[in-house]
Amino acid sequence: MTPETVSGWVSRFQSGFYTIQTEQGKVVCVLRGRLKRRTIQGDVISIGDRVQISLLSDGTGAVEFIEPRHSELVRLDPTPRGDFRQILLSNPDQLVAVFACTQPEPHLRMLDRFLVIAEKQRLKALIVANKVDLIGLRNAKKIFGVYPPLGYPVIYTSAKEEIGLKEFQKALVGRISALAGPSGVGKSSLLNAIQPGLGLAVREISAWNDRGKHTTVVREMFPVDGGGFVADLPGLRKLSLWDTEPEELDGYFPELRGLVSKCQFNDCTHFEEPGCAVIKAVEEGTVSAERYESYVRLRMGDY
Repeated sequence: MTPETVSGWVSRFQSGFYTIQTEQGKVVCVLRGRLKRRTIQGDVISIGDRVQISLLSDGTGAVEFIEPRHSELVRLDPTPRGDFRQILLSNPDQLVAVFACTQPEPHLRMLDRFLVIAEKQRLKALIVANKVDLIGLRNAKKIFGVYPPLGYPVIYTSAKEEIGLKEFQKALVGRISALAGPSGVGKSSLLNAIQPGLGLAVREISAWNDRGKHTTVVREMFPVDGGGFVADLPGLRKLSLWDTEPEELDGYFPELRGLVSKCQFNDCTHFEEPGCAVIKAVEEGTVSAERYESYVRLRMGDY
């Protein structure tokens, strides 16, 4: 007999236990064995998943069914047993990539990898260029100005000087946002600036992951005032692409997509072939040399 189930979504994961947010409140659940026995090499469930759970007599529950996702943020995680499909967040509405203008210096190749993942998974991507007060808006736009013409909005922010905070907050309201970026870029400070206590909560989870990164991982979604949730994605020192063939990469760079058909050869890699429209555009300055370098590195498997 099938047990009666309750609908909810996964708001937190820690050590094999899932906190499910339901209309009646939060329920700590485990995953049913039949779901664990799936033969895929990768995550079965993630924060953000919509699920059906059964309630147990002790007040806990069991996840019985995982509903189909409308989107997901995924990366490849190499392991000794083979490549692992890691779901960073299920059902996100947007990827918010936070990078500092300086301290630390912006790692734009990592940013480009985030954008490729967003393109492949058809997610809206938003770039937040933080600590703009340290170098000034003009210099910040020299670094990040290449992205808005490609369809990636950039919000220039400073928690210290209260620059761009209203725009940043507005971008989060009513959406499920995957907050990503290197450590030290000021994500927690930005979140505290728009909603006191939110950044502290995110920082606490990040600190927990640092202490127990080899044994315990905590992932959690945090509510945003006015509606919506943010999920901080810590530990992305390496961002490898899942299920992505080298020959499809040019389709995930908006400035390259329209040039591919103009290349002399159908299988052009855009490395050194004669008649390559991409190389010509780079030489003419209509395609950023730095973005082209990101494409080349990805094509060569340098993640």
